[in-house]
Amino acid sequence: MSTSAEHVSHAPATTDEPQLKRVLGPKLLLLFIVGDILGAGVYAVTGTMAGTVGGLVWLPFLLAFIVATMTAFSYLELVTQYPQAAGAALYTHKAFGIHFVTFLVAFAVVCSGITSAATSANVLAQNFFGGLEINGWLAMPGQGVITLVALAFMLLLAVINLRGVGESVKFNVVLTLVEMAALCIVIGVGFLAMAQGNGNVGEVFVFTDYQDKGLFLAVTAATSIAFFAMVGFEDSVNMVEETQNPERIFPRTMLTGLGIAVIFYMLVAISVVTVLSPTELEGIREAEGAALLEVVHKGSPDFPIDRIFPFLAVFAVANTALINMLMASRLIYGMARQGVLPRQLGKVLPVRCTPWAGIAFSTILALGLIVYVTSDPDSNIVANLSGTTAFLLLCVFTVVNVACVVLRRKRDVHRKVFFTSPGPLPIVAALLCAFLAGPWVGRDVVQYQIAGGLMAIGVVLWLITWLINRKTNTEVGDPTAIDG
Repeated sequence: MSTSAEHVSHAPATTDEPQLKRVLGPKLLLLFIVGDILGAGVYAVTGTMAGTVGGLVWLPFLLAFIVATMTAFSYLELVTQYPQAAGAALYTHKAFGIHFVTFLVAFAVVCSGITSAATSANVLAQNFFGGLEINGWLAMPGQGVITLVALAFMLLLAVINLRGVGESVKFNVVLTLVEMAALCIVIGVGFLAMAQGNGNVGEVFVFTDYQDKGLFLAVTAATSIAFFAMVGFEDSVNMVEETQNPERIFPRTMLTGLGIAVIFYMLVAISVVTVLSPTELEGIREAEGAALLEVVHKGSPDFPIDRIFPFLAVFAVANTALINMLMASRLIYGMARQGVLPRQLGKVLPVRCTPWAGIAFSTILALGLIVYVTSDPDSNIVANLSGTTAFLLLCVFTVVNVACVVLRRKRDVHRKVFFTSPGPLPIVAALLCAFLAGPWVGRDVVQYQIAGGLMAIGVVLWLITWLINRKTNTEVGDPTAIDG
């Protein structure tokens, strides 16, 4: 089933439903982007990366930043031309006009956000009880209790989300400042060790091939892992309808956010390598989130920061989950208004002006996912789901970069251009994203299986949507599918 992308782009806005509030200025948007990038990712992947490339753990962060920035240029070109909430799925539909492809892209992005949020909720519960245990306040409970806390946290996020994006983003500001403070502690501990002559500064430029991959394959694999820590900038385009003057403030704000994030990551990576020995780096490869805690534990033996750090990590992963759910609900809202999802999912709460249907739908999916991923306590949940999230987004980024090239050729010459990605950069970014998504980077086959299962669910949902549209005699892009 296909339709004209031009038809979709000129569909009128609804007159029956209230509109979203434009409450995000440049400062709130910057904190949103920084808070989304900094978060659960750096806690989840740093140890795995260090156990892959040794002292060169900062290099994959830098390479992932370069690829992410190339893709960010494409997003900026598209979001300033099409300032609507649906993000990657909207750009795909305008470029190719194929309902099925659009739906799969939308579903992949939604699933990546919900998967990340659900995993963050579980990690949050584990860190919370881990902090209680370290301080001797409470023994670690069973997995059932941890799961219940994770589920309760997701419901709390839904309540915050329903209150409104202004309240949600203000909460995000607090969490972002806390998570930046936590990373500053890690950085401070590492540089203090160097200043006192206790750090292994020489290890920063030492490649250790723990897995016998060779330099190129090891760095490539680590870069693919690091990409999970760099994603998040793309979530902000789904907040465009709630941003003030988005065409002007998005480019500078998004690029500034990416720059701040990579500086933090590289300084954290240097601290990890400086404080931990090569043997310890190899040992933390399979430990979920243990690298940063180990740094503060070993680097500051006279200051019990390890008793506080788990709770700071709680704030970090809470921020990631909040922003992921904000993104997912806004994407569902945007695609429902474009007629790619059932239009009932585009309903907005009259008083709070928040997309309540999208929030409810994404929360239900997240709750189900939490129950599913915690059903096997022996699996490496964080590694598998973070890798799946990165894989899904790398595939989406490949499509978005190609869509940028296609839409550039379709651009109206009389329409004002606010931002253009330099020359052939979108093509280069598409090739790099596709390369990092491939099996040659050493990605676990389980991650492809999870992604395949999610896409199978997507096909079923697409069929349901198609049947609904057919029953109501509604075509994608028809204004009646948006107006309600």
